[in-house]
Amino acid sequence: MALSLIALSLWSCKKDETKAIATSGTGGALQTSATSVVLDKSKLTSTVVTFTLTDANFGYQAAVSNVLQMAVKGTNFATPKETILDAKAATKAYNGLDFNNLLLSLGIPTTSNTDVEIRIKSSISTATSPVYSNVVSISARPFPLTAWIYVPGNYQGWNPATADSLISATGNGVYTGIIAFDGDKFKIAPAKNWNVSYGDGGNGKISTTGADINSVTAGAKQLVVDLNANTFTLTPLVWSIIGNAVPGSNWSVDTDMKFINDGKNTWTITTPLTAGELKFRLNHDWGTSIGDGANNVVIASAGTYKLTLTLNADGKTGSFTAVKQ
Repeated sequence: MALSLIALSLWSCKKDETKAIATSGTGGALQTSATSVVLDKSKLTSTVVTFTLTDANFGYQAAVSNVLQMAVKGTNFATPKETILDAKAATKAYNGLDFNNLLLSLGIPTTSNTDVEIRIKSSISTATSPVYSNVVSISARPFPLTAWIYVPGNYQGWNPATADSLISATGNGVYTGIIAFDGDKFKIAPAKNWNVSYGDGGNGKISTTGADINSVTAGAKQLVVDLNANTFTLTPLVWSIIGNAVPGSNWSVDTDMKFINDGKNTWTITTPLTAGELKFRLNHDWGTSIGDGANNVVIASAGTYKLTLTLNADGKTGSFTAVKQ
């Protein structure tokens, strides 16, 4: 009888157990506050559009990661521009500056309206296929606020068409960016050609008759060019990863990240990692570093990861993502 009661108890426990099983998922719902947006300089700091979303449903309560995708209508989101949304965010509002930059990144004209489509990509893990919300459309026209100049040099074969760029986020004539130079020389070009180029005019000045500018040493450097005053500055600046999760590092060797010159102050690297810990640090020095709060960043399992570090305006604090590929 005792054995029978034990068996019955075990059977009851098994019967009452609830297992969380992910389904194929159903996309969330997306709404937009505007169906037409025409931008100009008067709207840079005001909210021009707000997206409202509800979470996707994967069959049980789970942490859902949402990414806003935008693409030109008719392209079927073949090459969308993506923005990672904050965890549990129910809305995403854009001011004129940020939305203008996003539209310009699509390569759409500034002289007429273009229909763009927006949707939300939702996922819970790499093991489960993402799902998508409904698509909303906006007729939008950006204006050429953000401007770029280019830095052809020995580090990339002296080809203006493929040179790294500097950005002026507000079109004020001051351009900045971070480039991994090789210690050799470079020039500055307003366009992706040699029609006009600036060289070293001496004493921190640039000139169209100046000699090639010397990057002095190999490594990433912040280049700031002021076309109003025709000046430039060149300062070593690089963020890297270090830790026992980084192969060959063991907390003593840095692996440099790549700066994304889109005005968002973002660094990224896609690299194999092992289970362990790491941190981000500035200029290969522990004077400024970023982890997971007060702790190191934990990499739970080995694999190839895309690490993205987005810095705050102070250039010393920020947030990160670590996405297994």
